[in-house]
Order: sequence, then structure tokens, then C-alpha cells
Amino acid sequence: MCIRDSHLPKKYRYKAPHDPVTSIDLKSEQSVKELLTKEFPDFGIVAEESGVTNGRSEFRWFVDPLDGTRNFVAGIPHFCSAIALAYGDQVLVAATYDPIRQELFQAELGKGAYLNGNRVEISSKNLLSDCLIGFDMGPAGSEREGNALDIVLGLWHGIRSVRAMGSAGLGLAYAANARVDIYFHQYLSPWDLAGGLLLVHEAGGAATDRYGNQATPASKSIIVSSSNLLDQFLEQTHGASKL
Repeated sequence: MCIRDSHLPKKYRYKAPHDPVTSIDLKSEQSVKELLTKEFPDFGIVAEESGVTNGRSEFRWFVDPLDGTRNFVAGIPHFCSAIALAYGDQVLVAATYDPIRQELFQAELGKGAYLNGNRVEISSKNLLSDCLIGFDMGPAGSEREGNALDIVLGLWHGIRSVRAMGSAGLGLAYAANARVDIYFHQYLSPWDLAGGLLLVHEAGGAATDRYGNQATPASKSIIVSSSNLLDQFLEQTHGASKL
């Protein structure tokens, strides 16, 4: 199912406080899973709405049918669908699609990252003070939601600006394409970041969790940028990102 219009009629409920799920999430995920199961019957699938489907091989698909659901529900045209294939913790291929802008971000391990067929690269900025930082907070009530605002407040006078994205998938893709110079999120699930990790890596970037450890699909938090800017970000936040 291809989502082309943020004003499509939609039904939604809350699967957790402040965390909606729509009929589009459910129908899109069902369609993707049916296709993947038909073509790759031995592969496992980790999907946002239906959870884990174990397979007979070490290959796993990560599926986020609609990343940015709160934007979608509000009629804000900033959301995407994301899919990635991993072997163990190593992501092999990834695709993030923005149906409103008809932009396809894709990557294959060792072969670079691309937007609609054109190669993209991580930010070439040298100084944190020149940076536009993208971030997200996660569902209201999460243990680290306010921490993201504390980080932004601490950086505010030493950076160019910030943007709250509303979609981790697009936030990571935008970092890979240098639309934002740094992206961070304190509250994530594997389907949120698996494909984005590969996009950033293949665009020449680096990714850590909030403790400075190399990020994997199992990480609960993410900070991505060039290695240089990532080091500056971690230094300037003085451990605040670890809270």
C-alpha cells in the first residue's frame, strides 16, 4: 500500500498513551509482511504493529509501515515507510520512502547511500556552531522525553538551529543527506532505526547510542552525524545525553 495523501480518511486508536496507530499502519504492515513472507519464507520479520515473527534463518526484516504516525494523524505531510534487511546485527539493505515528496532513500552495505538514484553524503560541516540539529522525543510520558529538550536547551546558543522532526526514519535519512547536520533520538525501537543506521553509515557517517557506544538495531537511543561533529556533540552535552 502506498500512502500518497496525508488527508486520506483514517481511523486510529491509541495503543499506548499519546501513541496512535491508524488503519493505514495496520493495512500497510499486513501487505508488506505478506509480500516478504511469500518471497522470503525462511526470513524473520520484526514489525512495529505485529511484533516478531521468527524465521528459520539468521536473516530478519525490520518493517515500519508508517513512521511519523502522529504527523500523519494531524495532517502534517512528514512521514515515511521504512524497511531494512539484516543478518544478525549487520544491516545489509535499507529503504526509506517519503510518499508525499516521492523520495526514496536507499542503501546497500558497501555500495553507498542514495536519494532517488543520486548519491548522498553526511554533513561536511566542521563546527557544531554551524549545525542544524534534528531530534525527536518519543511518546509523551517516556522516561527520557524531557531529556531531549534539556539537551537542546543546553546547546541552543552554540548552534545554528534545531528541528523537531516527528519521524525518526526521515530524521536519519535527512542526516544521511545532510539536510540536518546531526540527528538524535532518546527513545527508539529496532524498526525505527535499523535502516537509518545503514543509510548513515553508507553516507560516510557515524552512529552511537547515548553512552557513546556504536549503535546497532537493538540500541534504544541514537546520535548520528560525521565522526567529527558527533565527538563535538558528545563533548558539548557533557553527559546530558546519558540521562
